[in-house]
Amino acid sequence: MNQFSKNLLTEWRKLNLPFADGTFVTAVSGGADSVSLMLALHELRKLKKLNLRFVIAHFNHDLRGDESDSDENFVKKLAGEFNFELVLGKEKIINKGNLEQSARNARYKFLVETAENLHADGILTAHTLNDQAETFLSNLIRGSGLEGLGGMRAMRSLKSEVRRQKPEARSQKSEVESKIQNPKSKIQLIRPLLNWAKREDTENFCRLNEVEFCSDSMNEDLTFNRVRIRKVLLPLLQDFNPKIIEALANTASLLREDAEFLEAATQKIGSRQLAESSFSKEVNSTNNDQTTLQIKDLKNLFPSMRRRILRDWLKNQRGDLRSLDAKHIEAIENLIFSRKSGKQVELPNGEILTKNKGSLSFGKKV
Repeated sequence: MNQFSKNLLTEWRKLNLPFADGTFVTAVSGGADSVSLMLALHELRKLKKLNLRFVIAHFNHDLRGDESDSDENFVKKLAGEFNFELVLGKEKIINKGNLEQSARNARYKFLVETAENLHADGILTAHTLNDQAETFLSNLIRGSGLEGLGGMRAMRSLKSEVRRQKPEARSQKSEVESKIQNPKSKIQLIRPLLNWAKREDTENFCRLNEVEFCSDSMNEDLTFNRVRIRKVLLPLLQDFNPKIIEALANTASLLREDAEFLEAATQKIGSRQLAESSFSKEVNSTNNDQTTLQIKDLKNLFPSMRRRILRDWLKNQRGDLRSLDAKHIEAIENLIFSRKSGKQVELPNGEILTKNKGSLSFGKKV
């Protein structure tokens, strides 16, 4: 067994994933990272180390014309060669606003729908140490808090994202129908390469197996922040530390552990103080389901715990924390300690936070 596959098997065990009687959707773009994951799964399946059903899922964003179609055909051919089931999705992504985020949202919607249709245990993606380092730097540059600097988790639940999807938005077509009835409903997003594999490892494993991989021309476009981080910033940092990828990924891991501890402490201590008042719901004529946060419960908390509660509350209101920076949390804290009522803090996407009669309320600009 190749060392790459051994490392994957070790990580599989660490993540406490099943070795038999399960179904996993495996996202494959055609790049070296996802192709190497597919090759390693094939080897482990062939050696009977993993007796699982793996379904390859490829999403065509239709952003690069013939190149996108070529990637789709490549994955289709590769899946056939290695005897994997295949699901294909395609959607034209409108090039406006944050293109990367729009493409990601469409891709994950497809993956979640595929996993639901197959009653899968989880979705496998091929994020590596490089992706973790790039995520850390991206969040650091935009002024993220502890949660953002913790980067990606090797495994997390997608249950909340599944629930937020609207039925009318489910439009991707699938080329496979599930024959397995699985009562499990909690879908996990799993990144089994995240903690140990670098991009050079995935490329070398593909070459060792004499399997080609695709190159995305958008990964050379310096108009994207992540590409500039990868092509410009990281090479500069490598002059200071040749192992900067490992160093940044390790820092993210340490901060993530701190964030998880703080989250647990917040739930234990903060919930006791806020159980009765902070998440009380009020119904009025302008907003049927307006959740308020009582200010008096926040003032005496440790700053880190107060910020954690604010982030959790805002995530509950907005659905996510995207576009929220440290400056927004700081502005809200200033609002909490202000003596005046009726003051507001403007948040992204036309959202506002209003202080009124000892409470904070979330809403949209009229």
